[in-house]
Amino acid sequence: MSRLTVRGDELFELADAVLCAPGAVHSAVRLTLLPEHRRGHGAMYDGLHQGRIDAAGLRQVLAGLTLPRFPDGRLVLAVDVPPWLRSDAPCSPERLFCHVYGRAKTASQFIPGWPYSLVAVLEMGATSWTQILDAVRLGPADDATAVPAAQLRDVVDRLITAGQWQPGEPDILIVTDAGYDVTRLAWVLRDLPVELVGRIRGDRVMRLPKPPRLPGTNGRPARAPAGVPLRQAGDLARARGHHPHRHRELRQGRHAGVGPGPPAAHSPGRPARP
Repeated sequence: MSRLTVRGDELFELADAVLCAPGAVHSAVRLTLLPEHRRGHGAMYDGLHQGRIDAAGLRQVLAGLTLPRFPDGRLVLAVDVPPWLRSDAPCSPERLFCHVYGRAKTASQFIPGWPYSLVAVLEMGATSWTQILDAVRLGPADDATAVPAAQLRDVVDRLITAGQWQPGEPDILIVTDAGYDVTRLAWVLRDLPVELVGRIRGDRVMRLPKPPRLPGTNGRPARAPAGVPLRQAGDLARARGHHPHRHRELRQGRHAGVGPGPPAAHSPGRPARP
């Protein structure tokens, strides 16, 4: 309650009604009919319009709570960008087209809405409960990697300040989906005690290195070997096992590794051009 600075009583009752509602909440007005909300619908509109929350203080409180850990004592964070679809609100500011699945047969859709970058703490076991530590709404001009990078830096700094991580403990593990540039995130967050794990998209094609060009060889250089799609399970391991230069790293196109190269030292927010 101390973080609800203006119309805190009404905002608290709205949050209590959302948590106690028997199902999905499709209208804020219906929350006033629940027993947890003891005020009228006029107070509800006033709370949504005039209510204020100390977001920085709330983030610090969330970082100081008891967080779930894995058996080795490691904190595992997950970052994702779920959308809040607002197709029926054409006057809402800064709406974007959000890529969603599951709303049509064997097809994805682009629906207007607000994408939010969320950072949550994962725990062991089959559970759907997650502890949200931070939420940032992405705007039309925001970079899809720079904003989560700054968000993760702030979250990790708050966790260290709250005593959730001490020197000598395992590094904080950050799990990302296939839409993130893990190479760039690892470069930007290289000074923090974190490890990043990212899923590679199924449409990526891995390329093995070209054979070396021996001195004195004439003619055109040898072409790179054919790409190995990740959809074909086991093909990459078999192709790499039979390649004569097995000590070389994987390549994507003309560049070493997966994804673009690390950003330049003078520009930590943008990757360097190859």
